[in-house]
Amino acid sequence: MPSDEIEALKDGGWREIAAIDAALERGEIDEGGWHRAMADLVVPAYLAAETPWAQSGKSGGEALWEEARSHVADAIERDGTFLDVGCASGYLMECIVRWSRHRVEPYGLEIASELAALARRRLPQWADRIFVGNALTWTSPRRFDFVRTGLEYVPPPRRRDLIAHLLEFCDRLIIGSFNEEAEERTLEHAIESWGFRVAGRSERAHADPRVVRRVFWIDR
Repeated sequence: MPSDEIEALKDGGWREIAAIDAALERGEIDEGGWHRAMADLVVPAYLAAETPWAQSGKSGGEALWEEARSHVADAIERDGTFLDVGCASGYLMECIVRWSRHRVEPYGLEIASELAALARRRLPQWADRIFVGNALTWTSPRRFDFVRTGLEYVPPPRRRDLIAHLLEFCDRLIIGSFNEEAEERTLEHAIESWGFRVAGRSERAHADPRVVRRVFWIDR
């Protein structure tokens, strides 16, 4: 069982998230209530933030954002379209274009309409590429070469469903970046137990050696 300190390194809001997950498990809320509770937790903080990376959930300076997120580009091995699920302010959409050595055409999907509106204001040149919807049920208007997501965007029992749904309209599904115990590959092993094969991975050191930053991907 990870210590509270390790859990905090993985996600600073882990206590609140655990409480929401537990309420769903006890039947006190349904999936809609889970999504509303998660939105209540993150949306006000994102909207109150003053930098585009903080508006996408990353505290600290821009250098820390790049250190934590830029290895998502390791999964992009050719030119193509890129959908960021949970795009928030759209900053990852913006950054992936310069992080990748390939030509990337970015798109975004965001469940919170307030955050999608923020992204459209920030990135008017891509406003028509930023969609509002729940990634579990969203009907994509097109196929994408690359889709990036986090599994924390849906309740734990629905994470396999999220992967299966996103793979219906992409060639490569990228998961991460996320922090995990350095000596364990819990998320990767869980995904493989669901019948998916990890095609590649990227790992980056964290300031605390007990955890590492990970990205991995699944090909259709």
